Amino acid sequence: MVQAQRFGDASSGFTGKILLELFKIKIKTSKIQDRFMLLIKSILRCGRLFTATALVLASSFVGASAFAATCPDVKFPAKVVVAETDLMLNGIGLRKATFFSVKVYVAGLYLPQISGDAEQILTTDQSWQLVLHFVRDIDSEDIQDALAEGFENATDGKVEAMRSEIEAINALVPDLKVGDRLTFNHEAGKGISVNFNDLSNSAIGGADLAAILLSIWLGEDPPNDDLKTGLLGGKCE
Repeated sequence: MVQAQRFGDASSGFTGKILLELFKIKIKTSKIQDRFMLLIKSILRCGRLFTATALVLASSFVGASAFAATCPDVKFPAKVVVAETDLMLNGIGLRKATFFSVKVYVAGLYLPQISGDAEQILTTDQSWQLVLHFVRDIDSEDIQDALAEGFENATDGKVEAMRSEIEAINALVPDLKVGDRLTFNHEAGKGISVNFNDLSNSAIGGADLAAILLSIWLGEDPPNDDLKTGLLGGKCE
């Protein structure tokens, strides 16, 4: 009986020690788990911060690369598409009017291949786009008068043969406000479509009309020399 009691006491003591050690291990394990969970949360926070930073940087990079040029505060995309043809920004120029050089619009010329040769551009039947982004309110009559004068200069006054086509173009020109875009699109082998902001119109005339229209800006008598220089890849000023 005495030996059995002693064995029972020893067994109880041994069991108690085991339970105490297990309890200590549980406490340590719990602390380790807590620290581990804190580490995981910290990693996740860092990951989210890294991801957010990466997204901001990526969007900034994409936003910057999507635009090729700005003048003065007007941004032009690096590329556009006309009739499934990719066109690159050839240059941008600033239209200034009157003795006081009043800023009227910023023009951007898009071509299949970048070129600084006005004659080569005008004598090649290729798709192109000319965008006029207005930085001043202009009445439609003023733009129509400017186009009529431009056609007169580009043809040395021989405009009677294309009078109806010129009138058709002028009929599509509305009053223009700051921020409006007037776009001339030419698909190789075809005529000119005159688009106002996001409103598209059918083509007018043929390739000859397109070349004469573009020569208003790239010919020997452009609206102002700086504008032509900019469209051919020079500085926009």
